[in-house]
Amino acid sequence: MHVTRRTALAMSAATLVLGARPAFAADKLRIGKAIGSSFPFAGADFGKAKGFFAADGIEVEISTFRGDGQMQQALTAGTIDIGFGSGPGMGYAAKGVPAIAVSALASEPRNMSLVVAKNGPIKTIEDLKGKRIGVTTAGSLTDWLTRRLSESMGWGPAGIEVTPLGEMRTRLAAMKSGELAGSVNSIQETLNLVENGEGRLLATFGDSVPDFHTHVIFAHRNLISKNPDALKRFLHAWFTTVKYMRENRAETVKAIAATMDLPATIVDTSYDFEMKMISLDGAFNPKAIEIIRRSLKDLDILDRVPEANEIYLPGYTPVKL
Repeated sequence: MHVTRRTALAMSAATLVLGARPAFAADKLRIGKAIGSSFPFAGADFGKAKGFFAADGIEVEISTFRGDGQMQQALTAGTIDIGFGSGPGMGYAAKGVPAIAVSALASEPRNMSLVVAKNGPIKTIEDLKGKRIGVTTAGSLTDWLTRRLSESMGWGPAGIEVTPLGEMRTRLAAMKSGELAGSVNSIQETLNLVENGEGRLLATFGDSVPDFHTHVIFAHRNLISKNPDALKRFLHAWFTTVKYMRENRAETVKAIAATMDLPATIVDTSYDFEMKMISLDGAFNPKAIEIIRRSLKDLDILDRVPEANEIYLPGYTPVKL
């Protein structure tokens, strides 16, 4: 009895000591979004605000860039750990950028569109031959979609002149001045321009590329090698966020509209398009990988067809909640 009591006292003392220890600090991850005008990417801000990343022991710092190219430069410089970017951006890994795709984020580009001036000369896709179309940055999703459209029309990848101009307001100014015939935008940007009388929807890209990864999540190789557990917890928190977004439309629309600085009515109109393409578990589609790797050569983004293991890293998905 005496021994039992002494043991109990010792255990109680140990419990007090352990309880007095500070909690382990969360792993800080720097997140880069290729563009600010993306519904899926805005989910990162929503997940942070809801505390989903904190619940998985991740402190996130979020930055926004002016396109895939600029975001990949940040990954190269090591100023971000994780990037939310485009499927075509997977080609940067084959060019030597020290980051690689670890998770699919969204499938076919239902949320991408081509807008032209409301009263401009462009009436049909056929009118775009030889014209200048604005995109975010070279090698970005908007660049890839424009080249793909030109290729599908039989004009070759350079049949439409791709003009990287960064953010939407710069491209809109160029459209108004006649410098550009149109611009490839998110569906929300286009709907906003249409509502404001500044543009006309010419086409969407959802049906033209059925097997595709519009968006993927990149991870810096330092993070992969030094703290793979933090990356796994980040992905778990991200797909927890996605699940919540699917189950809570009104709250999601309000939050995303605030992040994207758009009317909630426009975000609500695009909600179904977006949620149908956002992956629930990050699993890669082999057909999509094949299309992307071959298109990188066909569209002159790379001078060769890269091997699949050069552009994505399996093993982190599918994520189970």
